[in-house]
Amino acid sequence: MKATRKRDEEAAKELSRFGYAQELVRSMGGFSTFALSFSIISVPTGIFSIYTQCLKSGGPAGVALGWPIVAAGTMIVALAMAELASAFPTAGALYHWSALLGGPGAGWFTAMVNLVGQVAACGAIDLACAQTLQVFFQTSKGGLYAMFALVLASHALVNMVSVRLVAWLNSFSATVQIVGVLAVAGGLLAFARAQPVAFLAHTGFTTRPDGVWVLGFAQASMLGLWTFTGYDASAHVSEETHDPARAAPRGIVTAVAVSAIAGWAIIAAITLAIRDLPAEVEAGSVELHVLDALGARAATATMAVVASAMWFCGLSSITSSSRTLFAFARDHGFPGAARVRLVDPRHGTPRVAIAIVSSAAWALVMCTAPVSDALVYSITVIATMALYVSYAVPIGLGAIARRAGTWTHRGPWQLGGAGVPLAWAAVAWSACVCVLSSYADPLSIAILGGIVAALAALWFLNVRGRFRGPEVTLAAFERRAED
Repeated sequence: MKATRKRDEEAAKELSRFGYAQELVRSMGGFSTFALSFSIISVPTGIFSIYTQCLKSGGPAGVALGWPIVAAGTMIVALAMAELASAFPTAGALYHWSALLGGPGAGWFTAMVNLVGQVAACGAIDLACAQTLQVFFQTSKGGLYAMFALVLASHALVNMVSVRLVAWLNSFSATVQIVGVLAVAGGLLAFARAQPVAFLAHTGFTTRPDGVWVLGFAQASMLGLWTFTGYDASAHVSEETHDPARAAPRGIVTAVAVSAIAGWAIIAAITLAIRDLPAEVEAGSVELHVLDALGARAATATMAVVASAMWFCGLSSITSSSRTLFAFARDHGFPGAARVRLVDPRHGTPRVAIAIVSSAAWALVMCTAPVSDALVYSITVIATMALYVSYAVPIGLGAIARRAGTWTHRGPWQLGGAGVPLAWAAVAWSACVCVLSSYADPLSIAILGGIVAALAALWFLNVRGRFRGPEVTLAAFERRAED
């Protein structure tokens, strides 16, 4: 206990070097930090949301071979991100890193793009959760939207009440998801396997109208791209974590590694349980159909695990996005910043920021879901691209600052000489994510382009003259770190 208190005092002192007081409550340990990122990645959520759609595009090879490729690229980004999280353990993470390393404009742009991605992801995740619950309760279309609102409201309420409760729930969620995924994978391989292992590399199958399998393979990579998002959450809660300079980077990297293994296990198990590929793809919901081989009770239990994973994923998403908004408002980067940055004295949570991101996610879904399912899918793809843009900016700026010698004070978790090459590799992979995502949904790249253009216009016409970014600059922080 004394050791933890001492580390918290040191972390608060480190935070003061950035010009911030300790307002949030430090109550998250190493496993809780890992669990937060792992819950947002949420292997069951990603796979059971769009597996069939990706299988249609690229066939067995698209989903089974595309996953490890995406996992490898994601790990590069995670490693580069972890080094920044160790050096700058602050709430808002990506925003603050960009503002320190690249100035107010870079920080403002990163915060806005990250918020776009996070809000879109929150909405898509909670809608998927509501749709899964709709299958259980057989509700109407109107009932679906009511259920979506209730799911989102429950996430906002839990986040407002206690970060300790969020940490405990995410730790429970991570344990259940790991055990559940491995149990389902093992059950399918033992009792439902219908194909040889070579089937995982089966190429040529696609339902694309043009029949071009290579493009279908690129589209199928969306299974991994959509799933491997949100692992920056460990960094966003740095000001609520014990020993964040070590715990946050470990949480990021470990969450990606465990998700990569667990995800491929369930993908391989589902794919090898497919008996008649064309027929099952045409019927739809392949991932649900193969579960029938385990029996009605096992299938129901699996879907209960999936629904709970989606709920926990949405809960963690609200936690992460609200910390970005809180940190952004703390530096006067958001309208009504004085209220948005407030931390509830009783519960130690940024309640206004939580309410704003929850309301924005609700509004986004309610404005798009009744129009078309294709538009909802575009939101999913936009969320993926926007998040990776916000990942690439601070990582690239960090590489430039290291080369220029303006960033020399790094944290206890660092990559040494491999840091700069890995950073540029992470930027390159982030660009690949945007390209691959555009194959999955061409409309999304146009929408994201419009969002970026609108943000640029807003910056130059309205924000540039008044937003100054963090009070403590990188140069001032470097000087303080040397004292």
